[in-house]
Amino acid sequence: RHGAVKSEDTFKTSPFHLDLWFYFTLQNWVLDFGRPIAMIILPLEWFPLNKPSAGDYFHMAYNVITPFLLLKLIERSPKTLPRSMIYVSIIMFVMGASIHLVGDSVNHRLIFSGYQHHLSVRENPIIKNLKPETLIDSFELLYYYDEYLGHSMWYIPFFLILFIYFTGCFTPVEEESRMPMAALLLMGPSSLYYWYLVTEGQIFILYIFTFFAMMALVMHQKRKGLVLDSNGLFLFYSFSITLVLIAGWVVWLWNDKILRKKYPGVIYIPEPWAFYTLHMNNLHAAKE
Repeated sequence: RHGAVKSEDTFKTSPFHLDLWFYFTLQNWVLDFGRPIAMIILPLEWFPLNKPSAGDYFHMAYNVITPFLLLKLIERSPKTLPRSMIYVSIIMFVMGASIHLVGDSVNHRLIFSGYQHHLSVRENPIIKNLKPETLIDSFELLYYYDEYLGHSMWYIPFFLILFIYFTGCFTPVEEESRMPMAALLLMGPSSLYYWYLVTEGQIFILYIFTFFAMMALVMHQKRKGLVLDSNGLFLFYSFSITLVLIAGWVVWLWNDKILRKKYPGVIYIPEPWAFYTLHMNNLHAAKE
């Protein structure tokens, strides 16, 4: 009976998954955050511009390891979760991350040719003078696959799976609503990564709706006498700290006129890579 919730599941508990959360944090930092850094710092002679970069191989490893870790996380839930939804979400996650791999690979390699992420596609000096002009449309299509379609198919199922897992992280035993020291140590790196994920992926709406859903579920379960276990607390507090980091990031760059132009509208959350190409790109001059 896929998706059925067994009555005895309600009172099962689960210890803190130190191994899984550690692997999550490590591979997120190395394979996701670290992939554009590896692409920039490693010698261009090792990875020519017409070949996959080191960051692309990091991305490929991420696309394989992350779904596996998500499945292992779901398996350890003390509650029986809707497997069909989990499997469909994993499939969409892999498709979205793979689409993003292609678009992101080209966009990041363009940095070596002088592409500036704080400008739109048509405003970039290396793009706006292309002939014929229909080539610009092709680059905008690439940007769409990278920043919109790829991100949506990647992040929506990712946050959905985390939320589905979160629904099973409740216990009636107050003593189990505590985090071990290892969880507290991992919370900082985990929160900082989610900050990067939300700001670089431009998915604040998805993140904040997921966080609000978590808060609503916590209040609903509290009326039933249930509290979060250590794994649920780890996720909830990580998302809470992420919100504080995002707020600090926005306040810091609030008066940046150039980034304001790139990110108009009510929700102003600049991408770290746009900040990099605007304020720090002089450290890595365009290579021939």
